[in-house]
Amino acid sequence: MPGPVSEIPAAAPDLAAAHYAAKLAFETDCSDVHAAFAGAKVDFVLLDVRSPALFAQSHVPGAINLPHGKMTAHRMSEWARDTLFVVYCAGPHCNGADKAALRLARLGLRAKLMIGGMTGWADEGFGFESEAVAAE
Repeated sequence: MPGPVSEIPAAAPDLAAAHYAAKLAFETDCSDVHAAFAGAKVDFVLLDVRSPALFAQSHVPGAINLPHGKMTAHRMSEWARDTLFVVYCAGPHCNGADKAALRLARLGLRAKLMIGGMTGWADEGFGFESEAVAAE
């Protein structure tokens, strides 16, 4: 009799590889974003999609504040069409980053979600900034 973990068989390796490759095409994590800003290579624009007030209180260093409701074709035309945007919000309990990624995709732009958001960043022990660098 199988246990609670193996009761449902694991996916075949080729299906698992396809699943995780697809998942990573949609997401990045706090550690990879931090490594990029620490000198690896910043080849994306980091967008904090929370309110300007919350952004001013605390945000991930290097982020630009742009709530998803302000992501219009005109506003996003400031960046090249092939720009990769990484979006985050408060954390796993917030779907603002999902809304932002959806809006960017509907505008024909590439986006990844920084899983964990502010909560994940704090859990990793990374520091925050608090000066207002809001994009208006």
